Amino acid sequence: MKLKSKKLIIIILCIIIGILIFCSFYFNYLNFRDQKINNDFEEIIPNTTNEENSEKKEDNINEKIYDTVKKLQVENSDVKGWIKINDSNINYPLLQGIDNDYYLNHNYQKEYSNYGSIFIDKDSNLDNVNSNVIIYGHSMKDKEMFQNLLNYANKEYYENHKIIEIYTNNETRKYEIVTVFKSRVFYQDEENVFRYYYCQDLSSEEKYNDYINNCKDLEIYSTGVEAHFGEQLITLITCEYSNDNGRMIVVAKKIS
Repeated sequence: MKLKSKKLIIIILCIIIGILIFCSFYFNYLNFRDQKINNDFEEIIPNTTNEENSEKKEDNINEKIYDTVKKLQVENSDVKGWIKINDSNINYPLLQGIDNDYYLNHNYQKEYSNYGSIFIDKDSNLDNVNSNVIIYGHSMKDKEMFQNLLNYANKEYYENHKIIEIYTNNETRKYEIVTVFKSRVFYQDEENVFRYYYCQDLSSEEKYNDYINNCKDLEIYSTGVEAHFGEQLITLITCEYSNDNGRMIVVAKKIS
């Protein structure tokens, strides 16, 4: 009996060691894969660092990003444009899938990645002027994707990063930040709550004003910027961990 018990213990230990070795190799593989995908992604970011002294700096930057978007669209028709906030890490292709799950963990090449993509809600329409375009992105520990949105909790950061730019393959759209607030994702049975992530149809002045007023009621600080019916809105959303299912939300209006 003692001999059988020893053999059983040895077998169990071998199984445990095998599992630990497998897990170690597997997680190292995941880290390597995500690092590779992230490095591959960085290679597509348009190089605008040499435009500092150019008289046509903005035009040159725009053309480089337009060309990049066009190339990416050949590879993946889900690429809708590019989103950029100057002097931040937010400088990414903008995608939109047929659901809101796929690009949570896939990059612009449709490869699996924990980073996912910056993506537009499936029900949003970037070309509809009477709409609120919902845009999602992960908040990664290495400050990638939408993590920099968390900096907007600080008004000084907002003062230096008021403009969000979205590029299509032939147009640059500029959005001025209207308000910043924190909230969370609500359970289905919760009543009398502001589900900001469902407010996409702003085709009536009443809906538009209700959305802005609800956002302003929750704002962390006043920006002094007002939004008026007919000005397209974008709402950027990422995870924020001061609440369960917490979110940081940045709302901006189209100004050009």
